[in-house]
Amino acid sequence: MGIPEILAMVLVLTALAIALVALRLGQALWASPWLRDPLPEQAAEVGAALERLAVIVPAYNEAENVVGCLSSILDSTAAPLQVWLVDDGSTDATWELAQALAAERQDLRLHLLQGDPRPQGQTWVGKNWACAQAVAALAAQPDPPDYLLFLDCDVRLGSAAIEAALGQLLASGSGLVSVGPQLVCGCLAEWLVQPIMMAILAAGYDFAAVNDPKRPKAFAFGPFMLFRRSAYEQVGGHAGVANVVIEDVALAQRIKAAGLGLQICLGGSRVRCRMYANGAALWEGWTKNWFLGLERNWALAVLAMVTVLGICGLPWLGLILAVATGSPQVLAASLAGILGQGVIRLLLWRWAHLPLRYWWLTAVGGWVTAAIILASAIRTTSGRNWTWRGRPLAAS
Repeated sequence: MGIPEILAMVLVLTALAIALVALRLGQALWASPWLRDPLPEQAAEVGAALERLAVIVPAYNEAENVVGCLSSILDSTAAPLQVWLVDDGSTDATWELAQALAAERQDLRLHLLQGDPRPQGQTWVGKNWACAQAVAALAAQPDPPDYLLFLDCDVRLGSAAIEAALGQLLASGSGLVSVGPQLVCGCLAEWLVQPIMMAILAAGYDFAAVNDPKRPKAFAFGPFMLFRRSAYEQVGGHAGVANVVIEDVALAQRIKAAGLGLQICLGGSRVRCRMYANGAALWEGWTKNWFLGLERNWALAVLAMVTVLGICGLPWLGLILAVATGSPQVLAASLAGILGQGVIRLLLWRWAHLPLRYWWLTAVGGWVTAAIILASAIRTTSGRNWTWRGRPLAAS
């Protein structure tokens, strides 16, 4: 067997692997639950529950997002719920912009809380401290709300998104409903990496298993988490996971382990999110938690890197090798792999409304994603440069 035949065999195997990923992705997306309107007979129950709901938005240096996020929440519903913005010690104009919006809108539903500094001698990472302060402020009210919706500042809500999530929470009897947002991409770095990350997430997580109370698998989408307050308090809330970087998954695991009911679904156009506004933010954001998602397992990290590089890069490398060797078999196998990559992007376009933009740079995206995995493993293990928005995470 000559070199062209060996190359063709490797590329055929790669194409088969891509086809399996596409099949798994298609099955996962087809079976994924979606955020739906409440049933007509739920209208009165949902309406009453909305009056007992508080939306909590933690914000740290979110000048680019704070006005858009708060405005989308207030515009998405006319219900008399509470909306709390908690500034977590921002050093940019987040607080001033929130104050200006409150003065402009004069909406009594909007409340602003300037958070206290993080306690000395305690480890609080991410948004946990801000969320815990908001919950404490709500608990101090004479009649605290029964439902708590935690939203990231980069989330934008469409009409009746909160009603739909609350309807699902009530209908399922769950303690937590978490909604996966539709990702929005802007800069080149996002177009290179986010479709790959979305495909990994959708193909790698069995949503049906997460929603099955008889199976232990637990997961949650951090940007949108709706709790019954009783369930939230029973598992310790954000204070109970103060030192946990991926607190969303930790809270979901606690909810499910306690038998309180966990449901996840996809939000479609009703819940949209641009996670990272530029390449630097994307790099810092994904490197902070990728290795944690692999449970700090170096073997899994290496396997993930090799898999991503192979699936994303080998078919395009095969085109070059096909020219170099003049082998039609190598060319055919390479094109089959590239076609499979196109099918994956078509599935993301169909189900997640993610356009095909820059799909032909999949190989570059694979290299960047592999570099993120490696950097995440190094940073998490060593603690060096392991940060989120400049705040160190190593103490966790």
